[in-house]
Amino acid sequence: MKILPRSAFGQTVFLIGFLLLINQVVSYLSIAFYVITPNLQQINELLAKQVRVVFIDIKDADLSPAMAEAFQRETGIGVYREKDALRLGLAEAVYVEFRSAQMSDLLDGPAEVRVTQGDEYLFWIRPPQAPSLWIKIPLSGIEEPDFLPLIIFLIILGMLSVAGGWLFVRNLNRPLRALQNAAEDVGRGEFPEPLEEEGTTEIMAVTQAFNHMSKGIKQLEDDRNLLMAGISHDLRTPLTRIRLSAEMMSEQDDYLKDGIEGDIDDMNAIIDQFIDYIRHDSKDKAEISDLNVLVDDVVHAETPSDRSVTFTAGDVPPMPLRYIAIKRAVANLIQNAIRYTQGNIQVCTGIEDKHFAHISVCDEGAGIPEAEMERLFQPFTQGDKARGTEGSGLGLAIIKRIVDTHGGKVQLINRDSGGLQAKVLLPLNHK
Repeated sequence: MKILPRSAFGQTVFLIGFLLLINQVVSYLSIAFYVITPNLQQINELLAKQVRVVFIDIKDADLSPAMAEAFQRETGIGVYREKDALRLGLAEAVYVEFRSAQMSDLLDGPAEVRVTQGDEYLFWIRPPQAPSLWIKIPLSGIEEPDFLPLIIFLIILGMLSVAGGWLFVRNLNRPLRALQNAAEDVGRGEFPEPLEEEGTTEIMAVTQAFNHMSKGIKQLEDDRNLLMAGISHDLRTPLTRIRLSAEMMSEQDDYLKDGIEGDIDDMNAIIDQFIDYIRHDSKDKAEISDLNVLVDDVVHAETPSDRSVTFTAGDVPPMPLRYIAIKRAVANLIQNAIRYTQGNIQVCTGIEDKHFAHISVCDEGAGIPEAEMERLFQPFTQGDKARGTEGSGLGLAIIKRIVDTHGGKVQLINRDSGGLQAKVLLPLNHK
């Protein structure tokens, strides 16, 4: 299971957030090591010096009450016996281990430090010079730090940084998303307007190259269509003259006349297939339509009088369809089944995998070898003995081209009961 995002957008935002976290941790540790720790050490040294001042020229631990009172009046530092200290607030003081250890090092003996927080910040110190006494030293300006504002500040800073990174990457990726959509349109045979060249210099260079490529492909498509139209026109004109000449043949040559007209019909059909293959139906825009109505119309139009084609409509909701193109694809499927097989043909629709509508055309023929199925979708490829050798070999290629343009896929499946199932899957949501 991959935790890191795979898109460039997600990876960049993740990187910004990770670097921000590292920056905040390093900043906090730097403040702790270079600001807070030295300040605490200075405070302890100051407290130690004040304790030493109390015991200057005192040879024993007994201080007179008058001296203690005068010392407190002049400096604010009080010296109390433990009983008095407990009564004055020592009982509520909190033992601080790390300060006690530092104070012991500074006073060259075991010392104990307790702290009281209230209206003022009080340090209670039991010095090694007089273990029976407690020295109370008030200090101002070093109240217990409140980290909540710092935490809120870091959270806001992190959110603003991530939001700024998100906006930056979004603006960076917007031309790439437009380039992706345009490339998908070109892959479907549509040619959008030239993309606006914006973003970084690298993205602008890629966009410019794509615009040139799209323009070149469109020019090739236009040239091919013009060439095919010219060939179609130039071929149909002599074919028409040949048909007229055949009509003028005598009755004794009817067998020749029928052969010539059959060949002309086959050539016209092949020309129509060529035109269908290169046609993208770019003007046929997807509109919300009823798939069952479309298939039912095709079944009625393509069913010959001597064959049976049954249609079973499934529960398919209205969906976006390029009506003319999909109608042509379904007609080709039914025509293939009629041309290459005998027996009944069944057509049905339905929903598959919740995201696709399917159109299935099932026949009772000999089927197709599995190894041949993928090859049959290539242009000018015909089936072997199983399916006959009529036509130009463009039928399945035309169907696949139409369905691919629609964002779907085509499947050929040999039925267990015999025959072939040709299935077209179309997305329920497609632009």
